[in-house]
Amino acid sequence: MKISKVVVIGSGTMGSGIAAQVANAGLQVYLLDLTTEIATKACERIKKSRPPLLMEEDNLNHIIPGSIENDMETIKDADWVVEAVVERIDIKKTLYSRIDKLRKPGALVSSNTSSIPLKVLTEDMSQEMKKVFCITHFFNPVRYMRLLELVIGSQNDKEKINDLVNFGDKTLGKTVVVCNDSPGFLGNRVGVYAMQVAMTEAFNFGLTVEEADAVFGRPLGIPKTGIFGLYDLIGIDLMADVLKSFIKELPTSDPFHIVGKELPIINQLIADGYTGRKGKGGFFRMNKTSDVKILESLNYQNNTYHESKKVDLGLPDVMDVMNVIKRDDVYGKYAWSIMKKTILYASSLVPDVTENFNDIDDAMKCGFNWSKGPFEILNEIGIENFVSKLNQDEEIPSFIKQLIDQKNSLFRTTDNDLEYFHPQQSYMPMKRADGIISLSDIKKASKPIYTNASASIWEMSGKSKFICVEFHTKANALDGLTNDCLMKAYDLCNDKYDGIVIANDAMQFSAGVNLNYFYDRAVNKEFKDIDIFLNNFQQSLYQLQHAKFPVVSCPSGLAIGGGYEVISQTSFIAAHSNSVLGLVESLVGLIPAGGGCKEMLRRWANHSDIKNDPKQLALKVFNLIGYATTADSPIKAKAQQFLGEQDIMVMSKDRLIEEADKIIFSNKENYSSLDSATFSLPGSTVMSDMMDILYELKDKKVIGEHGIEVGKKLGYMLSGGNTTPSTILTEQNLYDLEREIFIDLISQKPTQQRIRHTLDTGKPLFN
Repeated sequence: MKISKVVVIGSGTMGSGIAAQVANAGLQVYLLDLTTEIATKACERIKKSRPPLLMEEDNLNHIIPGSIENDMETIKDADWVVEAVVERIDIKKTLYSRIDKLRKPGALVSSNTSSIPLKVLTEDMSQEMKKVFCITHFFNPVRYMRLLELVIGSQNDKEKINDLVNFGDKTLGKTVVVCNDSPGFLGNRVGVYAMQVAMTEAFNFGLTVEEADAVFGRPLGIPKTGIFGLYDLIGIDLMADVLKSFIKELPTSDPFHIVGKELPIINQLIADGYTGRKGKGGFFRMNKTSDVKILESLNYQNNTYHESKKVDLGLPDVMDVMNVIKRDDVYGKYAWSIMKKTILYASSLVPDVTENFNDIDDAMKCGFNWSKGPFEILNEIGIENFVSKLNQDEEIPSFIKQLIDQKNSLFRTTDNDLEYFHPQQSYMPMKRADGIISLSDIKKASKPIYTNASASIWEMSGKSKFICVEFHTKANALDGLTNDCLMKAYDLCNDKYDGIVIANDAMQFSAGVNLNYFYDRAVNKEFKDIDIFLNNFQQSLYQLQHAKFPVVSCPSGLAIGGGYEVISQTSFIAAHSNSVLGLVESLVGLIPAGGGCKEMLRRWANHSDIKNDPKQLALKVFNLIGYATTADSPIKAKAQQFLGEQDIMVMSKDRLIEEADKIIFSNKENYSSLDSATFSLPGSTVMSDMMDILYELKDKKVIGEHGIEVGKKLGYMLSGGNTTPSTILTEQNLYDLEREIFIDLISQKPTQQRIRHTLDTGKPLFN
């Protein structure tokens, strides 16, 4: 069954998020609540949401607000009805009775509940509705969180459920994990357990909230919010309610009860109104004194706050679980305790809650943004090593015992095909949804054909045979080694592959070139080294842009600065729907110098708005780069020419490489590389207009003195330097000019101050 019309009942946070994502997919969706006014206000919140729930504002036109009282008739021709009302079973069951009377035969119905079991929701339903009813548990915010847990029961019509699975995957862009009906399902069951372990063990080890967050963060492949920051983000009161639900629903024998107890410190914070970011603060708070905001941390031992300070534990700022848990200090013991207990708990759910442990990994990666799931971490540690580190009195789940007894590993490779251990059937082929090419699976099944500390090259095949370049630095920042890998890929592809894909499994495609590299060399006046690096970067990207084979980049998350320069100079871009693209170098007092200026001039030169007007071309790109413009969706990116007509948007991150493969396959036979571009730029004739813009911004206190300097240098670059409109400039001319201006700016103290401030605080400096 094709799903083309959706009705969402309940316009709160989750209902609004679901409706917005359906609208993003280009489908009509009715959003109903007690009154049309309530639903209309929800639409207004969707429009104003930050980060934006809509990929473009016009998508709001797909959402039609209405009331439960007057507009329930819309259900009659709906293909899918989603209930997202308050977590009260009596209200839900009354609503289901009304839906059942109105829905058309075969129409799907689901609840977004996160806590009420499926068996409770369906106990009074008709047999026909039971066949098409399930739980669709989205994670918040719906647009950005990849996980969709689909909870089913034995009564379900499997074909109908498959329709919903495919819709969630291909249309809504979610990683769909099908779960059995059990408390907390999979994501929250393991994720909340890990959070509680991280919190209680922090108390047990006597760590400060800053220390705990420094360990339970990037070093373990967990978002930098850490545990206490995450509690504040979710809401301390909401987490308390979640815990109560787990305590109520889970059997008393479940290990969750050991860590899921109510804590006096939590109750006290809630009672005092400290419920996290939405309240007065929580474990962290922002103290505003004399118009100065100071971040403060809670000392939970005496309930006082102090100025929060970054804790340097000597831990890696990228995932390095093995080295962290090997540490013989309190931080290593804390990390090991968290990982050990989480892995043991996750293992105890196999096979009763799920027979496929990979689903737990997917749930943690897509629902909690872990870089690796607990079983992937177990695989990295090694089963024997893991067991040997356990205390003698710790109970080992039967799943791990089975692995030890049979001397099996979690994964194995047979004829280059990846298989995973199944508790009932020995090994099973690793199967993803039809068409998906998973880099993480490839990495488990094979070794890279080339690798260094910053990037790797993997051999892949689908419709075509290609290689994939993967960056794997912190935030996938670019450096000399990533550049070496791009050049190596070019050489390899020339020999025996159909094309190159640039992609990764990380949260960010690339946040740009490593600023520490530039800063260190700038303060030591090693400008020649900077020039060599930039030249190599430019030339490797020029090679890829003009290669005789297709090169496809697959950005997801941030692709800004140097990251955007990489993708902008590939043949095609398959961009995830949540990609953020743009050139932001002006924020640190620099200009793009990996071909970013050149590329935006090339892209806008052919735009109808410019009409072969060199002056308008320079001004357009000047405003775009000068304001550090970013686009937070591919739709917006096309309007800014960050993406071209040949580039596509992909809803599912899981399907980026699949789409790249399709592009290579359809272009490999008759592919012709992009011709080298030439440019006609206005020279000094446009500089007065640019300076007028800059001085106006300074008068409005948008920029300071150095902002004027950066803008003037950017203007000089985009106007072509010492040129005239009659002079024809080559790509190399513009590359050279980019490097010249970049080195001029980075040699200046105010730019170095901007870089240092950004590295220290993550925020731009106004100077």
